[in-house]
Amino acid sequence: MGELIVETSGLTKEFGEVTALRDVSIALSGPSIIGLIGRNASGKTTLLRHIVGLQLPTRGQARTFGVPTRRLGHEQLARIGVVPQLPNFIGWMSVREQLRYLSAFYPRWDLDRQSFLLDLLDLDARSEVGGLSAGNAQKVAIVAALCRHPDLILLDEPVSMLDPIVRDSFLKLLLDLVQEDNATIVISSHVLHDIESTVDWIVCLDAGTLAANAALDDLKDQYAEWRVLARSRDLPARFEGPFVLRHTVVNPRAARLIVRAAEADRLAFQQTHDVDVEVAPLNLQGLFPILVDSRRH
Repeated sequence: MGELIVETSGLTKEFGEVTALRDVSIALSGPSIIGLIGRNASGKTTLLRHIVGLQLPTRGQARTFGVPTRRLGHEQLARIGVVPQLPNFIGWMSVREQLRYLSAFYPRWDLDRQSFLLDLLDLDARSEVGGLSAGNAQKVAIVAALCRHPDLILLDEPVSMLDPIVRDSFLKLLLDLVQEDNATIVISSHVLHDIESTVDWIVCLDAGTLAANAALDDLKDQYAEWRVLARSRDLPARFEGPFVLRHTVVNPRAARLIVRAAEADRLAFQQTHDVDVEVAPLNLQGLFPILVDSRRH
């Protein structure tokens, strides 16, 4: 594993009577691309804000680059690029003027990358920032975050407002950044089918608690869909077992199960119930409802 980039221990954040994060403990190393997923109001944005010190824990700890986030200084913050859901820029400036202003704060600012990104994202540098659509304002935030060659990039729903062609190009760019800059990227998104081909690690929050924190490939190995076909008699109304998470009846002779099971479980299941079982992998879209329900199983 590479450098430990983000670490939280028992991280809890309360806003009055509302608990946004509850006892979240993670350790994220890089370079890698981490998918931060969860339902709306699950605590994703709150976690990102803790990583950069914009919010401080009610209890527990958060460290970035080994430094408690309440003590992050210019040296650490200069290594972080953030693309918020709702960027806030100086409205009367043009895109070019806004980027020139920001570049003065970052000695590693890359003008060649800036030009490349403006072209990739189809941004007119002459446009006034205050008149941009929400999607184009987010594109400016992407350029501003990536031109400084950050070691840690935090993206809060960055693809939701991009058109499909630009979205695909941007996600491919993230893979290049991991190689070129040895960057660690945390991408919070609800567009799961888009990020699946990009991320290699999943952090899943559910109602402020940690529902999953694992390599995507490992999660895919743990869960599967079983397509069950009867051999000689109708199937029972329901299959019971500690590894059966969901059961859908297709017809009296066929069913679909979502399972967390090993190959030995499948072989024993076939023999016990006199059925054939076809195993189908789950994509991230299929895994998500299982992960957010995992604490109930």
